[in-house]
Amino acid sequence: MIAASLGNTKLLKLYKTAFLCSREIPASVVLKCYDWAIEQRDKGNCVISGFHSKIEKDVFHYLLAGTQPVIMALARGMKEKIDTDLKAAVDAGRLLIVTPFENSVKRVTAETAEKRNRFMFELVDEVVIGYAGKGGMLERLVAEVKGKKVIRIQE
Repeated sequence: MIAASLGNTKLLKLYKTAFLCSREIPASVVLKCYDWAIEQRDKGNCVISGFHSKIEKDVFHYLLAGTQPVIMALARGMKEKIDTDLKAAVDAGRLLIVTPFENSVKRVTAETAEKRNRFMFELVDEVVIGYAGKGGMLERLVAEVKGKKVIRIQE
């Protein structure tokens, strides 16, 4: 359930792909993730992510350079200040920022990140995993995904 949002909520009606990637990622997968992001941008596909890990942030950079819709899911309450580049995308109607948390949640923790990821899985039509570290939270969560197409870039 969305506790707060900022931006174009009509984006929630689009076909959405979640992108998630572990913090630790082999160099051989990095360029594949960038290529995937550029392909999504060029096709105009709506991507949702926390854009929290280094690779997720890089993917966000590639997506923001386009004109396609993007949804950012926070692992904390709504941001009080929106960066200029984000504000421009929000104002253009192509960025939606959502969170399942009340504004009292100020910090990202492993627990809030896990809840945010589960929240994203509920919102999307398919899940793309850049890389899931062996035995990590993301690998465990992906194993629990039911009824959604899961694509692994790492393979």
